[in-house]
Amino acid sequence: MRAIEESGGAAPSPGGLARRLSLGDSIAIVVGIMIGGGIFLVPNLVARSVPSVPMIMAVWGFAGAISFVGALACAELGAAFPSTGGQYVFLREAYGPLAGFLCGWSFFTVARSAQVAWLSVVFSIYASYFVPLSATSSKLLSLAVLALFMAVNYRGVRLGAILQNSFTLAKVVGAGIIIGAALLLGGRVEHHSVATHPAISLAGLGVALISCLLAYDGWVQLSFVAGEIRDPQRNVLRALIIGTLGVAAIYLLANVAYMRVMTIPEIAASSYVGADATERVLGATGATVVSLIIMVSILGTLNGCFLTVPRVYFAQAADGLFFRKFAEVHPKYGTPGFAILAQGLWAALLLLTGSYETLIDYSLLGIWVFYGLMIGAVMVLRKTQPNLPRPYRMWGYPVTPVIFLVITVWFLGNMLVTRPGPAWSGMGLMLTGVPAFFLWQRFGKQSLVDDVLPDAELP
Repeated sequence: MRAIEESGGAAPSPGGLARRLSLGDSIAIVVGIMIGGGIFLVPNLVARSVPSVPMIMAVWGFAGAISFVGALACAELGAAFPSTGGQYVFLREAYGPLAGFLCGWSFFTVARSAQVAWLSVVFSIYASYFVPLSATSSKLLSLAVLALFMAVNYRGVRLGAILQNSFTLAKVVGAGIIIGAALLLGGRVEHHSVATHPAISLAGLGVALISCLLAYDGWVQLSFVAGEIRDPQRNVLRALIIGTLGVAAIYLLANVAYMRVMTIPEIAASSYVGADATERVLGATGATVVSLIIMVSILGTLNGCFLTVPRVYFAQAADGLFFRKFAEVHPKYGTPGFAILAQGLWAALLLLTGSYETLIDYSLLGIWVFYGLMIGAVMVLRKTQPNLPRPYRMWGYPVTPVIFLVITVWFLGNMLVTRPGPAWSGMGLMLTGVPAFFLWQRFGKQSLVDDVLPDAELP
């Protein structure tokens, strides 16, 4: 098999993609996708909502714990089903093909494609800090970034993984510079006692928690490439635990660093907390340093999206539930080449039309609906497939998944009440997949692999 030869003998997953990703690569995917620009910007929203040092730390810690529980559930499912497609596969096995289809459909048409377009636009915004860009130049730069990562990941998972490792290392070092500078060089500011702060409302607490949860988002995407991870029964769990806990530690330390050099009202008033905190310690170069770190963080998340998300569409197509071409394995590079190209081109179209701005707003509800369904899948499969080999069983079951589900229901209910327009529109867009599913069931039943995947498995 050509794919195996290129990977140094790595055995392929059942879907035909070679297992080339090591534990280190897997950790870099988790950390590199999770750490975007959130930790440099979100503290502003949290400080406005819960103006208390203990409460700020508690909210960030609680959001990290919830994300860690989600990662543990993902680890149990990923070890039991170490297949390409991850979350799509889990939902298909637990609830049937309709739930899996809706997941992939929502990701491609709305959620993940809009995320990719949005990340490329944010990168151009930060690039304009160094070089003034016109509206046209900014859009061209965003398209060029999309094209770059589309090409890199099209040409091989190892190339994409090397780039991911580099970006992850750079952003961790960058975050370390910010944290170290504030803790070691910054002067300690005085914070008022809790009694002098305004009362903290449940609504404010909700805004803070939602903001923190969004900053932690991304751990699930490792499951998308489970079919390409070596020794997935062990390495999926290890990568999720190390990556999620590592990110939580960085986020907590970053907040300690910010609050060492800025008061809570100053953090609440700052739109660029990371830059302002670093500027106080390193002078005018602080904002430049943070802008570079944010740009690297965005690039790492963007590359991670191209490395992982197209595998969902690939797995869905291999089941006969998406266009045939998405199930193709590139005969030379051993990647789901067409799925990667399709994601990039669709994201480019969303960028050019500006529709990504609306879709990114709509996508949040759908992402959390599928988070809830995935955690529920752990409980469903424990009942329906009790004899399924489970190399890892999530810690704290059934209490931990129930806690995550309660948070999910609260998260979704909060969205429906506080942002009914985007939430219900997102629900409507997600449900357009129902008629699409039945159309594929009726007209797309012919096997998609009989003339596609065998070509990737020829010696």
